Amino acid sequence: MTKKLKWKRRSFANSDLEMPIERHHTTPTWRSSNYLVIDLETTGLDTCKDHIISYGAVPIRDGRIVASDAAYSLVRSERESSEAALRTHCLRKQDLATAPSIDECVDRLDELLRGHILVAHGAWIEHSFLRRAFKCSQRVFTSNVIDTAKLASIVLDIPTRPNHSVALEYAASRMGLPVHTPHHALGDAMTTANLFLALATKLERSDGIRAGSRLITLST
Repeated sequence: MTKKLKWKRRSFANSDLEMPIERHHTTPTWRSSNYLVIDLETTGLDTCKDHIISYGAVPIRDGRIVASDAAYSLVRSERESSEAALRTHCLRKQDLATAPSIDECVDRLDELLRGHILVAHGAWIEHSFLRRAFKCSQRVFTSNVIDTAKLASIVLDIPTRPNHSVALEYAASRMGLPVHTPHHALGDAMTTANLFLALATKLERSDGIRAGSRLITLST
């Protein structure tokens, strides 16, 4: 009886070594990543001279908007807004007098971005302003970036030129989505968050694009 048991154990061990072990490698879907949708209002569009004067940030986790964790703040700035920018966001210098400094806002955004991929519409603007603000605050901006404007141009089949993008309100309307408080940083961030979910879902269903890394690649 003892020998029989030993034989069985030895036989099982040998067969276990000889049988190939099946390993299933699955690529994480875009829903398994965390995102932070950011919209900025600035004194103008000169990424070397103009300043950030407000930001809105909306997190997306597990493929859902987490509105309860959304953040908004004005940002104090000594630079006057251009006439075009002022007509757009209506934020005057005196409105920002008691707002947090850019260093304080960078601290907050750096905290919010940890473990999240940045999502923005026309992301080259947000990326440029954030990278400069982080550098001035002795921080390094390292987040990956997804541009909903570039994804929209693919889904809606709209050709674009460098540094020109599909307007946020137009893209949202074409996708049948609501537009939240245009030209307010938090409102635009919320509109962009809804647009991102709709575009990512559309690309997944129509083109089989499931990985978040592919959305990053498409945004470059």
